[in-house]
Amino acid sequence: MKRFQGRVVTPGTTTAEAVVTTQGFNTLASFQMALQFGDKQVKCGDQNNTELHGKPLIGKALCLPQTIGSTTGGLVLYCACAMQKNPACMLFSNHIDSLAAAGAILADVWVDGVSMPVIDSLGDEFINYVKDGMKITVLDDGVVEVD
Repeated sequence: MKRFQGRVVTPGTTTAEAVVTTQGFNTLASFQMALQFGDKQVKCGDQNNTELHGKPLIGKALCLPQTIGSTTGGLVLYCACAMQKNPACMLFSNHIDSLAAAGAILADVWVDGVSMPVIDSLGDEFINYVKDGMKITVLDDGVVEVD
């Protein structure tokens, strides 16, 4: 097991299977099919993200460097949480951007019964180490354990 220390953006603990991208994560393109057309597996719809396209996101530990794309990204992330179609957690190797932070924080404050811990600043070593299918545990203090 390897441990990484990050900064807590939204609190919580969880254990989930990793899905990993080293590319930017386009929130709108990734969640659009699930939110508009009822994809229950919440498969990533971003055809430009070859690492994630077609992979289920719901209940996974989404490991990424940063989000990219539309200014609707924060709202899309909030809506995914409100519809309970969100990842178990989001783990950023870089600093989180303001849009993703806004969506995660609004979901944390406004959506009852949904927890999506978000940790950022985990570093390049984290994103280079973690692979799809690894078990991820997020602790309250921003520690991320990777098995």
